[in-house]
Amino acid sequence: MEGMSFDAGEYVDLMALLLDLQLRDEYRDGVVANFERIMAIANLVNEFPLTEDIEAAPIFEP
Repeated sequence: MEGMSFDAGEYVDLMALLLDLQLRDEYRDGVVANFERIMAIANLVNEFPLTEDIEAAPIFEP
């Protein structure tokens, strides 16, 4: 997805339309702000460098 921009407002509008969700105007800005926060967190996680030799653990043990 390099070079592609994410417009949270457009995404919220399109998903509300797709889901036939009646998103009231007074809530839209808050929903858009939350998606922008989610995007910032996801970018932080996705930018974390991993080496090629790392394998997924078959069982999670905390």
